[in-house]
Amino acid sequence: MTKAILNQQELVKRNISQLLAQLTHIYQNTRGERQEIYLQFPPEDEEFSFLEELELLTVNLRGYASQIQSTGQIVNQAQAIEQLQAMRVLNVPQIASFYFGSNGNYEQIKSYIITLDYLRLLLLEYLQF
Repeated sequence: MTKAILNQQELVKRNISQLLAQLTHIYQNTRGERQEIYLQFPPEDEEFSFLEELELLTVNLRGYASQIQSTGQIVNQAQAIEQLQAMRVLNVPQIASFYFGSNGNYEQIKSYIITLDYLRLLLLEYLQF
C-alpha cells in the first residue's frame, strides 16, 4: 500500500476509536429514554423488540470496531464486509418503525442509531482499503 493509503486508513481507524467513545457516551445518556421506550414500545409479533434489535446491532458493530481498534484487522474480513453491507441499521423493521414513527421524541436514541450506522460505514471503509 502507498503511504497516502496507509495514512488514510490510520485516520479512519482513529475515527472508529473516537466513534466508539462517542457511542458509549451517547448510550449512557439514553438511560431515561431507554426505560421509557421499554414501556412504550413492548415487543409485538416480532422475535425481538426494538431495544433488543438495537442491542444486537450494537454488539456486532462494537465487536468489529474493537477488533480494528486493538489489532488493526478483522478475522474473516470478506465475511465481515458482507455482513456489514447487509446490516443497514434502518433496514431492521423495528428500528425503522421506531425511528420514523416516534414523532420528534427520543432524540438521544435517534442520535445513537445514526451514530451506530455511521460506525458501520466507517468499518466498511476501513476494511475495503
